[in-house]
Amino acid sequence: MNADSPNITAADITPLHAAGWTDEQIYYAITVCALLNFYNRWIDSTGVHALSDEAHRAGGKRTALNGYIRK
Repeated sequence: MNADSPNITAADITPLHAAGWTDEQIYYAITVCALLNFYNRWIDSTGVHALSDEAHRAGGKRTALNGYIRK
């Protein structure tokens, strides 16, 4: 999707429907791919530094305890 999105057609969606995907599921999958592509390009071009392994572990623990939504 990220490499050749202008050339995606209905024919590319047909196998997803055949595998049981709904239009809503396809929409959300496309949205996630697009957002991750945006985030990666933004991070690469602005010089944001990657998190350390320890920061990733701490974030994983925090998410496991509290979920994704901060209150």
